[in-house]
Amino acid sequence: MDETAFPGRLPERDRPWVMRTYAGHSSAAATNALFRRNLAKGQTGLSVAFDLPTQTGYDPDHELASGEVGRVGVPVAHLGDMRALFDGLPLADTNTSMTINAPAMWLLALYGTVGLEQGADLARCAGTTQNDIIKEYLSRGTYIFPPAASLRLTADVVAYTLREMPRWNPVNICSYHLQEAGATPVQEVGFALATAVAVLDAVRDSGQVPAERMGDVVQRISFFVNAGVRFVEEIAKMRAFGVLWDEITRDRYGVTDARQRRFRYGVQVNSLGLTEAQPENNIQRIVLEMLGVTMSRDARARAVQLPAWNEALGLPRPWDQQWSLRMQQVLAYESDLLEYPDLFAGSHVMTALVDEVVAGARVELDKVLELGGVVAAVETGYLKSALVASLAERRRRMESGADVVVGVNRYTETEPSPLTAAGADAVEQVDPAVEAAAVDGVRRWRADRDATVVDAALARLRADAATTTNLMPATVECVRAGVTTGEWAGALRQVFGEYRAPTGLAGATGGGGEPGLVAVRERVTATARELGSGRLRLLVGKPGLDGHSNGAEQIAVRARDAGFEVVYQGIRLTAGQIVAAAVEEDVDLVGLSVLSGSHLAAVPAVLDGLRAAGRPDLPVVVGGIIPASDADTLRAAGVARVFTPKDFALTGIIDDLVTVIRHANDLP
Repeated sequence: MDETAFPGRLPERDRPWVMRTYAGHSSAAATNALFRRNLAKGQTGLSVAFDLPTQTGYDPDHELASGEVGRVGVPVAHLGDMRALFDGLPLADTNTSMTINAPAMWLLALYGTVGLEQGADLARCAGTTQNDIIKEYLSRGTYIFPPAASLRLTADVVAYTLREMPRWNPVNICSYHLQEAGATPVQEVGFALATAVAVLDAVRDSGQVPAERMGDVVQRISFFVNAGVRFVEEIAKMRAFGVLWDEITRDRYGVTDARQRRFRYGVQVNSLGLTEAQPENNIQRIVLEMLGVTMSRDARARAVQLPAWNEALGLPRPWDQQWSLRMQQVLAYESDLLEYPDLFAGSHVMTALVDEVVAGARVELDKVLELGGVVAAVETGYLKSALVASLAERRRRMESGADVVVGVNRYTETEPSPLTAAGADAVEQVDPAVEAAAVDGVRRWRADRDATVVDAALARLRADAATTTNLMPATVECVRAGVTTGEWAGALRQVFGEYRAPTGLAGATGGGGEPGLVAVRERVTATARELGSGRLRLLVGKPGLDGHSNGAEQIAVRARDAGFEVVYQGIRLTAGQIVAAAVEEDVDLVGLSVLSGSHLAAVPAVLDGLRAAGRPDLPVVVGGIIPASDADTLRAAGVARVFTPKDFALTGIIDDLVTVIRHANDLP
């Protein structure tokens, strides 16, 4: 057979999607070097990971930044850092994605200023600011301001880029973290589209964009989705997204050009679905998840970035990231995937599945709109509660064995893995000196600038924020004056205030009628009786800036189901606040959750605080992505138990918490 003449083939091979690696750590200079290496290996776009202080609007020397600087991304505290980050990389010719939300306006202003310094025409600059604040209230936790104020910043960025950076995607509606927080495919589509409606309504109602240009706005809105291992459902989900997006933008916003209504999305496949147990299995998971967003030509991702096999163990090394990049390249260049039209056109199985997702997502979207829109659904706690409940059900299915996770709840027998034999060397290590250097750097930056110019720029920012003026010009002035990330966010905090999102625990339940939970509940009741208290009290604490609260919330739900009284005050707490709550609430146990890798700084700070408060006897347990050597260090410091992602059976964990309390109180 003459393969080149095969009638099913496309007349010419499709262009591959943009290939990215999510990268950033330690310092701007180190990340710049990593960018250069990745581009040399064939990566076709940059994807910037910022550290948590940058994401939440703090400078490296702020109290809450302690232990977090440079750990999950690159610290960018001022214009000098942004210059170093992109040194030698021509921004006019570089497609850059920045995973930044609450301070997206600030980072875009820094980026644009560096581009202008390079001589770039901003109208040529292409890339994306994620700038989706809604999912931060529901999953990642890197919000700063209340929802309405945050949407105002988003609308301002959209209006600015429409005028000045027409090739830029100002918003990347992000359903990725909704799935990680528990969303079903139907919820992921419905809730993400509700967010998109909120953004487009905010832009339309701001008066900054003429009605006839809403099509131009729509065509620059992109999405960032998650792809799980059930890749057939993921294909259907992406096709359903396209159907509903076309419908909404045509009917609600009057966009008549079908090209402008096209659903454009990038993807990172499911990082939290990767396992610490038998981590080599993550390779095939990543490949299957990649297929879910590439196999369907009519719903293919515009950009793909893949996690590394060892992300459940710690920060991936450059070699690990290269392995993930090579997966994309093999699929795009060695396989024949890009030579054929859509493989699922006319499939009655796929059509039925897409119709099912569309119908369910439409119900979810209508429900949110009936509540008054996505902001109201955040503020009332509806969305968060729905996600917590869905994640609890997902966990229940995994614990019961109804959902199989190979190497975790079935087929757990294994040979020693040569991939992890090196121990700590199997992941990237962040030098503690990085934080000290960043602290010194930001202080020197402040000392070397003109304080009068800085004060004037911040005064203008606060004044404009109190009106409906677009805040991008004042933000650009702040950049040029030498204002820092923390100062920019601090000025807006003074005007907008800060926000604490609902935890979503009210009414959520996860244990159901599980037989093991009955026995644990009896132990909880008996232990409380022996201690002479009404109920055992557990404080669940999230120290530092780590906003990934899914695990903490699921522990809180299961502990409450087991009969504990749970004290959970949400994310982003100082060690002092956690200690004060533990003492004031007279709890029996403190459980700390840290996923950002800052456990060696955050946990000892709480232990020291408890000792200073006269409660060295209060037991502390820790959960998170914690290497074995670090777990030994924490136990030596006084931590009673260390739990990691391999400890997936929540009821067993709660039973262990009861044991810790009994040992701490000399009960048999």
